[in-house]
Amino acid sequence: MINGQLQLRLAVKRGNNDSQRHPAVGWSCRGFTRSHSWQACTVFEAVAMSTTAITALLDQWLSRQLAGDAVTWLRETLHRSELEGAGTRALFIAFSLTGRRCGRADLLVNDSDKKAADAARSQWNPSGWSLDQVVRTRLVLAIPATEPRAWLTIIDQLFAAAGLEELVALYQALPLLPHQTLLAPRIAEGLRSNMTAVFNAVALNNPIASEQLTVDAWNQLILKALFVNSPVKRIVGAERRANGVLAQMLIDYARERYAAKRPIPVDLWDAARPGCDARQRVNLDQLQASASAVTP
Repeated sequence: MINGQLQLRLAVKRGNNDSQRHPAVGWSCRGFTRSHSWQACTVFEAVAMSTTAITALLDQWLSRQLAGDAVTWLRETLHRSELEGAGTRALFIAFSLTGRRCGRADLLVNDSDKKAADAARSQWNPSGWSLDQVVRTRLVLAIPATEPRAWLTIIDQLFAAAGLEELVALYQALPLLPHQTLLAPRIAEGLRSNMTAVFNAVALNNPIASEQLTVDAWNQLILKALFVNSPVKRIVGAERRANGVLAQMLIDYARERYAAKRPIPVDLWDAARPGCDARQRVNLDQLQASASAVTP
């Protein structure tokens, strides 16, 4: 350590994941493997992000919380990865050993950390991350990215070999990665997942879905969140991306649940209301009042 801060940056070759800001550009993908609304993804807006600033923040946070032996292991792992190449066996072994080596304690962040995170990557909120997830993200950011397709091959290999714990870390890290325009299929795969933890890693406290999903795919995301009881209030951009089509879908869904005498998700009302027109708002309010009257 130097001046109390973890010195890990040696593993990132200058020019690989450089300090340039990587704006997301307009891009779309359709028809991955299944006929589902997740298959239509598009980048809606440019996103300012600095890989160097993100890496510096991760190093700062890890220097505060990691034990000395974990710091040494991570430094040596990054150094070995640089010498041997990022796609080597060493990286994959380290990725799987991270939980045991570094622990799974919660990452402790304060308001200043959150502001710095948002400055490094718009709408990035590390609250709720664990130390092993931070370390795994740090390892991924050390992968050379000057050749986009070679970089994506390594990323895809990590996803293919990952267990549940590693998958959650990888999907959480998506908004921090370079080459955002290559990630649409991966976003879609996460949102299709039957594993709620994986779905939540993409859908909750993660800005990438609101930035890249089409209206149809976004509406399906909100519906699935309600179906699996994931809190809509933790979906970044939920109010901004609200729309009339979604509002009607949610009203119809609530009517079906009410008619079947089944409970209506408590998040549904707030998810629908921002996109309602005047008529829909009246229908939604009446339906909510009726549902509340019969709720035990």
